[in-house]
Amino acid sequence: MEELARLAGITVRTLRFYRERKLIPPPRREGRIAWYDDHHLARLNTITALLERGHTLNGIAELAEAFDHGRDVGELLGMNTPTEETPVRLTPEELADYFAGDVTPENLAAAMDLGYLGVDGEEIVHISRRLLDVSSALVREGIPLAEVLRAGREVRTHTEAMAGLFAELILRHAPEEAVHRLRPLARSVVDAELSLSMDRRLNKQG
Repeated sequence: MEELARLAGITVRTLRFYRERKLIPPPRREGRIAWYDDHHLARLNTITALLERGHTLNGIAELAEAFDHGRDVGELLGMNTPTEETPVRLTPEELADYFAGDVTPENLAAAMDLGYLGVDGEEIVHISRRLLDVSSALVREGIPLAEVLRAGREVRTHTEAMAGLFAELILRHAPEEAVHRLRPLARSVVDAELSLSMDRRLNKQG
């Protein structure tokens, strides 16, 4: 326990408090010896990063309980409704490989805050194969992961507005069940408009 606290940069008293609040899973026991591992350290680093971003211990405790005991990761990530996205299960090492070592506690906390990541046992679950591949490609091109996540948050704001616009448009003229059936049309409009916008931006720069 003392070694884990030292590596995490917290006091043993704080570590005991986190254990009592069930913010970290119990250690593996062999007789009277309690063994902690890299997963405990990663959880502590994530807790620290979430606290620095303004999350409360109660909120973090709810996340930890869902991660450790709730098997419905789709519900945790907000994927109860039909979706075209495919979740991806990764080990912590595989996630680090995707982003060339740029998976810091701060970036991990930001991705969890956005709902991109969840944890199911010892696996990490990314909400979307497409988002994972695109963000990984951007990082390989030299763009810091923190900037990719910041852009993702801004894009989320605009796409939420566009989704609301199309849903309201369809519901004014069609039954509610038509929203899921017609969603590919909305995506095609957004793809085409984004493509045209990129053309205009590149032409101005040229």
